[in-house]
Amino acid sequence: MIVAVGLDIADLARFERAMAATPRLAPRLFRLSELELEGRQRSLRSLAGRFAAKEAVFKALGGQTNRWHDVEIVSAASGEPSVTLHDEALELAEARGASRWHVSITHDGGLAAAVAVLESA
Repeated sequence: MIVAVGLDIADLARFERAMAATPRLAPRLFRLSELELEGRQRSLRSLAGRFAAKEAVFKALGGQTNRWHDVEIVSAASGEPSVTLHDEALELAEARGASRWHVSITHDGGLAAAVAVLESA
């Protein structure tokens, strides 16, 4: 059963400006596993998609947390994104009866968008 859905859109140009203006922003928003892709740094476009996915997860959790490192967006070998929760976000999801997450990220026309669906057994 679907427990909650979250959706977010990130403007790529705005995201790139924020990252350029605040060099320490990336490590505050993302875990090392999210910043790197096969030993190299992810593109800003990819990070903007992950940022939107984290925001979508926060919204699906009812907006009760925004601890950036508690939500980790990782990719399978196929490139499919998935959600790994830690600490407070994990506790909130468990309290809502979460058993599974679904997340999708897309990019088009200068935007990155993501949807996160929280499912229970």
